[in-house]
Amino acid sequence: MAMAAMSSVQLGLALSVPLFAQLGAVGTAGLRLAWAGLLMLVLIRPRPRDFAGRDLLACALLGLVTAGMVLLFMLSAARIPLGTASALEFLGPLAVSLLRPGGGRRRWAASAAVGVVLLTEPWHGGIDPAGLGFALGAAACWAGYILLTQRVGDRVTGLKGLAVSLPVAGVIAALVAAPSELGHATWPLVLVMLGLAALSTVLPFSLEFLALRRLTAGAFGTLMSLEPAIALVMGILVLGQIPGPAPAVGVILVVIAGAGATRTGGRETAEATETVEAEAEAEAETDAEAVPERDVREPALCA
Repeated sequence: MAMAAMSSVQLGLALSVPLFAQLGAVGTAGLRLAWAGLLMLVLIRPRPRDFAGRDLLACALLGLVTAGMVLLFMLSAARIPLGTASALEFLGPLAVSLLRPGGGRRRWAASAAVGVVLLTEPWHGGIDPAGLGFALGAAACWAGYILLTQRVGDRVTGLKGLAVSLPVAGVIAALVAAPSELGHATWPLVLVMLGLAALSTVLPFSLEFLALRRLTAGAFGTLMSLEPAIALVMGILVLGQIPGPAPAVGVILVVIAGAGATRTGGRETAEATETVEAEAEAEAETDAEAVPERDVREPALCA
């Protein structure tokens, strides 16, 4: 599921890049996230009573960082090659792993640092500064996305958390894109973005949620370290973006650093997740028992 998620999201991103000329990077991201949020609402239909107050807040925060991650990454992909943008964005998950307890993983920071230098090629200005900044901003959002996804995945059953976070992300992205970009959208483009929303947002995000229920964070992080390499391949096959020797080696070094740093960076056992889920369910049941049930014969109140 993790491999399918990475392949799906990178294919969708590669297919989105040609649309930048018509919708712009922000418009493409905004329309894609808006469709994804609507699809999740229709398919999952979350209800407020399914969430504790703090869990609902965590879902909303997850939606905020998801919007930031997608918008900033699309802005970077419009300025620098897809493989380079993805490798720089992966510094977010890498930082999460490196900053966790256990100094042994910090030795991989040197590999990541060398990889970033080769990707950016500062000796001859080989990268767009704005694209670099957007990619690093996306990396920070991805770090927050991982931490919040683990919390929401532990506390909320099924895909209900995603069915709240994606609509929040869609609303934020649409508000950002609407003033300048969405006015250029045509009905054919709207329908194309519906397909891309399903391919590169709904499907991979759902698979990531499900994968995190079956893998430790360390194992999941090791698999995710392959995403820059997948992005490099998609950039070559779909966009014809053939990297030079230095950026290609840079991507490889970032992948190696991510795999090495995250191998022991997760929870000790998958049972830790199950314990937290059981505690959350027990808490929800206690809250439900504390509220008296309404008589089913009582007429519903319309807003």
